[in-house]
Amino acid sequence: MASKPKHSLSLRALSKRYGSVAAIDNVTLDVAPGGFLSLLGPSGSGKTSILMAIAGFVQPDTGDILLDGARINDLPPEKRNFGVVFQGYALFPHMTVRANVGYPLLVRGVTRSEIEQRVKRTLDLVQLGALADRLPRQLSGGQQQRVALARALVFEPALVLLDEPLSALDKKLRGELQTELKALHARLGLTFIFVTHDQEEAMAMSDRIVILRDGEVVQAGSPVELYDRPINRFVADFLGRATFLEGTVEACNGAAFTLKVNESRIVIAASSISPRLGERITLALRPERIRFVNGKKLNPEWNRIAGTVISAAFTGRQHSYLIETPLGSLTMLTPSFGHGTPRAVGSDVAVEWPPDAAIPVKE
Repeated sequence: MASKPKHSLSLRALSKRYGSVAAIDNVTLDVAPGGFLSLLGPSGSGKTSILMAIAGFVQPDTGDILLDGARINDLPPEKRNFGVVFQGYALFPHMTVRANVGYPLLVRGVTRSEIEQRVKRTLDLVQLGALADRLPRQLSGGQQQRVALARALVFEPALVLLDEPLSALDKKLRGELQTELKALHARLGLTFIFVTHDQEEAMAMSDRIVILRDGEVVQAGSPVELYDRPINRFVADFLGRATFLEGTVEACNGAAFTLKVNESRIVIAASSISPRLGERITLALRPERIRFVNGKKLNPEWNRIAGTVISAAFTGRQHSYLIETPLGSLTMLTPSFGHGTPRAVGSDVAVEWPPDAAIPVKE
């Protein structure tokens, strides 16, 4: 399938209410041509409502949906030329793979010979050419998902909208299809909008993420921006794991400030905020930024504190610890290889982290 023109999408002050509930609350966002944007948030945050409004299945109360700058609010779904992949696949059970994929072309009046060519090309693209004559019930979950994706691509859509398409798959298969889907996006150059509640999935696949809560956009940016610079506690807590430290600013020297947490003190690199003496602030400390002190004081400017391991878990690629310290409980992650002997529950340890590791966040 040859690369097609890339299309942009914009939402401007989009809102949709159901009684007193705002499913979409004044949402403004942009999707770059050829981008892979994920809508991420907990259940009820408005992700699917936004996707269905873009697809034309939900009519917004106010605001505009713009495709390449042109308003499409009044276009019915079949006129928008968007490929949609649903969580439940929505395959016709009595049709073969070939017929399922060809159906969008059939209803568009494409000739039989052209349908055959395009179906074959698309099935080869998703590695299902050998299964064209099977029925959906004869396929695995991953194969059914590929059929649904092929059906959304076969008519060369302007956008591809994916509503939690991988959520029903087991973890291993889900990871494999994430890789395939990202590679397919890069190969085709189409604009993808992807709904998920899985934080790791969104970070692994997207070039841009929009985090939603209660129908509103909380923060938008690249995965790195959102993870390293969360705007508030909700984003820091939802996107990945973090320990939150609350304390009072005791000293500032321009480049750093000292925070009193309980009866301990830590040094924090100055960031985008300018804390005032005596101000109460909250910090987010990512678990992979903390490490065990190895006895060599190579980083005298780092924060260092003693503690006791109260929980330890091994997940294959990493060790997860909960360390009780005078600051409170710190969550810590270390790679499973090259970081010394694993610590057992009850072990007395010392941990450290650099001044720029903890990020001030709003409540």
